[in-house]
Amino acid sequence: MTTKILHQTSWAKSAGGREIELYSLEHLSSKEASPILFIGGVHGDEPEGVRLTQDLLHWLQKNHNVANPENVHPWIIIPCLNIDGYLSKERTNANGVDLNRNFPSQDWHYEYKSARYFPGDQPGSEPEVQALVKLIEEKSPCLIVHFHSWEACVVYTGHPGKSAAEIIGRDTGYRISEDIGYPTPGSLGQYGWLEKKIPVICVEAQEGCSLDSVWPTFGLGLQKLLNESSRG
Repeated sequence: MTTKILHQTSWAKSAGGREIELYSLEHLSSKEASPILFIGGVHGDEPEGVRLTQDLLHWLQKNHNVANPENVHPWIIIPCLNIDGYLSKERTNANGVDLNRNFPSQDWHYEYKSARYFPGDQPGSEPEVQALVKLIEEKSPCLIVHFHSWEACVVYTGHPGKSAAEIIGRDTGYRISEDIGYPTPGSLGQYGWLEKKIPVICVEAQEGCSLDSVWPTFGLGLQKLLNESSRG
């Protein structure tokens, strides 16, 4: 069995017409496992999540061992889904939509408390969300992990994700919970679990922390997750 890292420089286009990158590790065999999907930058004003995704990618690129591909579970990484919001330091995309309220889950609704949570005029209206939904349909990931920043916690949606959340958060001192503490209709977690039965983990780094601290905080847990998943 051999492996290779693929880089798609223009996997999708943002609402503002910018290219969205995607990287993946594929095991070229007839028994390829479902990948773990990692996503940064769903909210453009949360640079901690983008930095953590970038650091994870850099670690994987540096430590990828073609001679022992079974040591790492197949993965897909989108370093920054909301590139427009990230460049403008805004939570929403170029259309003013909160991507983490725009997913076509059964609990999506139009009500929102402020403009930063605007869910769009209809579920799945945004090109970033459409591209991600299509990717999930095509690749059927076994787990989705997206990186944010708020209050320090690791939240899992779908009970099968609890063990993975504990691996990620075990050495961080962060709270591990099945509930972030408020409703998130139309979120990636709700879509992944309610519609696809794929457990979803939302990693919330402490908002405002040093960007240099996010990998030392979460790196060991993420490495363990990939290694332990590869062993089934």
